[in-house]
Amino acid sequence: MEPSTDLLSLQQRLEELAITIRNTEMQSLWTDVENVSRGIANGLRVRDREVDNHTLLGNSELPQSLASLISLALHVSATPALPYTDATFELLRVAANLCMDHDGNRGHLLDASVPQLILSILEGYAEAIPLPRKYEPLVIEPGHLKVVRTAIGVLLNASMGYEPIKNRLNSLEAALTILKLSTSIYPPGAWINLSSAQRTQTSEDIEEEWSLRSSISNWAWRTVSELRDVKDESLQLFNPDVLPLITTPLLSFCAPYPETAALFEPESPIFSNLLEADFESLEETCTLLESLSLDVKDIRLALARGLYFPAEHSGVPCLSSILSFIEDGTYPPLWQTGFSEAERKRKEKSFDICKAALIKSVVEVAGEETSADVLWDDSEDGKPGGKFVCKMVSWIKQYIADVDSGAENLAGREDLVICASLSLGNLARREKNSTALLSPPHSLAPLLASKHFLSPTSDLKLKHGILGLLKNLAQSAALSPSIHTSLGSVGIVQRISEGGIWDEKSNIMADVVQLNAIGVVKHLCNANIEHTLALVLPVEDSTSTTGLSQILALVSRSESVPIKSEGTRVIVNVVKSLWSNNLNTSGATNDKDETVKAELQRRRDLAISAVLTLDYAVALANLVTRSGKYPILVNEGIIALSLLSTHKQGGPLVLKAITTALPATTSTQTAIELPSSASTSSDISSPLVVTPPSSARLRLPVPRHALDMLIFVLRNVDNPVNFPVEVRTNACSFLAQLTRHVPRDELSTVQEAARPVLEAIVKTTKPEDPLHKPCKRVLDIWRNQ
Repeated sequence: MEPSTDLLSLQQRLEELAITIRNTEMQSLWTDVENVSRGIANGLRVRDREVDNHTLLGNSELPQSLASLISLALHVSATPALPYTDATFELLRVAANLCMDHDGNRGHLLDASVPQLILSILEGYAEAIPLPRKYEPLVIEPGHLKVVRTAIGVLLNASMGYEPIKNRLNSLEAALTILKLSTSIYPPGAWINLSSAQRTQTSEDIEEEWSLRSSISNWAWRTVSELRDVKDESLQLFNPDVLPLITTPLLSFCAPYPETAALFEPESPIFSNLLEADFESLEETCTLLESLSLDVKDIRLALARGLYFPAEHSGVPCLSSILSFIEDGTYPPLWQTGFSEAERKRKEKSFDICKAALIKSVVEVAGEETSADVLWDDSEDGKPGGKFVCKMVSWIKQYIADVDSGAENLAGREDLVICASLSLGNLARREKNSTALLSPPHSLAPLLASKHFLSPTSDLKLKHGILGLLKNLAQSAALSPSIHTSLGSVGIVQRISEGGIWDEKSNIMADVVQLNAIGVVKHLCNANIEHTLALVLPVEDSTSTTGLSQILALVSRSESVPIKSEGTRVIVNVVKSLWSNNLNTSGATNDKDETVKAELQRRRDLAISAVLTLDYAVALANLVTRSGKYPILVNEGIIALSLLSTHKQGGPLVLKAITTALPATTSTQTAIELPSSASTSSDISSPLVVTPPSSARLRLPVPRHALDMLIFVLRNVDNPVNFPVEVRTNACSFLAQLTRHVPRDELSTVQEAARPVLEAIVKTTKPEDPLHKPCKRVLDIWRNQ
């Protein structure tokens, strides 16, 4: 008999059995179902080169027969009784092999509701899990284990690359059901300490059982991965109910570990297979947790709430389990005997990646704006911020203490400091929290200024975390003078300047770190003379260049737009602080005696002299030139240039700076295309010729230097953005101020460019218009000069 004929006859026999059992059931018939199904399943394991048996059987009544017989095997129960598990197992094998790499048969099974039926069986097993869940293997007969494993195998084969089944299973929350069941059947590490009941089995039976359990875990994770791989990236398979299932197993990778496995010899294949299954579960868990924390707000909120409200996860401490793994998780000692040295090294590297994934998860939870109020808890006296904040602070403190003392506890655990600093940095976006972190009992300022964090040899990722925290602390300083005091007392600006952070680097992480460091000093130098002097003036007996000169050099050579803009904004704040009439520092300069105030004035004069150079003026002018899309940056540059021009030496420098063309290699401006119907004409003449229409489109003029941008601001026509009147008024004030220390004959370039625009504004506006008077004042000054 031909194989195709044989399989078709078996299919017909199975169809007959379904009809017979539906009418009159006999136990012996189920034995026939088992045998016939086994024959079909085995026949479908191989592909016939001449006859497409898979398509022939898929187009037959086989899918309907499978659905009918599987339903009959349940006998109105959620799961098959033990006498029917063998037949159910073989029927599931037929379904799994029928749809292997065959979309047509996947569709036939879906039409017969086979995937839905199989999922309902898995749900029945899942609902039978005792509550509350315990971290021990679910007691289940081997026959049922085979049914569970094969049922998951059917869903895996049916969903691989086939969206209709994926969508149907996802609508029924199949992934959650599969994980609920598989994590109970195979809790990672549970095989190491088997219960006394399991120890009564023969070694062969135990190996078979745990081989089934571990393969269920493997197939479950593969199915979950397949179900998550859908075209609709916004689709979320999991809600917070999944968290207890995937966080509890993390604790099995924390010390103390058992030194040996009671029933499995290290040399046996099952030993290394179970170790492999444990580690696969860990990798999948950490990957899933990281992904959910990044993508799902409800997951982040649930993790935060569960830290203080155990009922959130039915008593399972999910976030605490993650933190425990990050802190205490170590390589299992059994890896020494279960893996080769090369494989163990690969596992250890992957283990570290798992920790890094969970660190990202924790940082994301702390970064969720809504969960900030939950994670920061002030309900317990003496522990500002609550247990999460205290844990993060303790990691930083213990790290420093252990490194200084040579202890091995947390020395070398830069990952803990990175997690703590990034998490606290997210919480420090609120002034109240920032003040608490720098105040007793936390008192983080001296720790954050440690040489272990900010020296030239410090790990780049470690600097990233510390500087991220410092940036958010500094950002709150405008609302809390005590923050200025705390960070100033430990010389944080000097420490950053001496840390080699703004040296030439060549990777993306270096850019991020440099930008964070720029952010710290930008905020600290805003209206604070002490921090400003620390950045501008050299330190005695130091061979390193000043922090501000390092920033200027970085801005000049960097191709990063954020570094150029934010670095120049540091110069803006430095100029504003130095030119301020208020010499009050962060605490109590009103009480300083005249000698101290005189010394402060002397240092201020030195700092002013240091920034009165063409390089700084050009940097400010370039900020104005390249920031046409950002009125706030243009305005900051104009104000800083105005302040520089109030100094006798500053006027000529500023004049030269605003007429110095932006280097072509660093220009960030691009011409903005407009539809040909848009008009670029104006009553106010332009100092530049607009590029002629090309390809039926018009292109906006590009500023060559800061003077061009000033004219664009005044005209406020055909710009990328609309400049507020305040910015245009400041541009007028700058033009007026520039005349104070610049000879008339040297102003001709500025006057020729600006006069037509100013005159047009005066002519077309009423006296009460806010821009009329400033423009007229500039023209009057020039006329009377």
